[in-house]
Amino acid sequence: MLGALTLLLVFQLTGEVLAQLFALPIPGPVIGMALLFAALALRGGPSPELRDTAQNLLQHLSLLFVPAGVGVMLHFHRIGDEWLPLAASLVGSTVLTIAVTALVLRALSRRAETADK
Repeated sequence: MLGALTLLLVFQLTGEVLAQLFALPIPGPVIGMALLFAALALRGGPSPELRDTAQNLLQHLSLLFVPAGVGVMLHFHRIGDEWLPLAASLVGSTVLTIAVTALVLRALSRRAETADK
């Protein structure tokens, strides 16, 4: 488990270093996650140890929302001042996510139909 956690943290650190080094607008952990995905795709999937560690982390995923909730409570006055842009971005991103999901589903359905013929 320690080796798998180290691997996850190394990829997160690598992503953070790349984001800072090249002044990228993408958060470091997102870059690290993409790098981890690429490495696992090239390797053929995660090791059993990494899979078990990820499952254990997912069981406690709700704990990771506590800092976000505290942040919302801490900046509640600011959220009240800027509620309209926040609400607009929330609605816009939700609509965009639904639209992209529908387009991907349609493309995959067409691909499945052609594969069946």
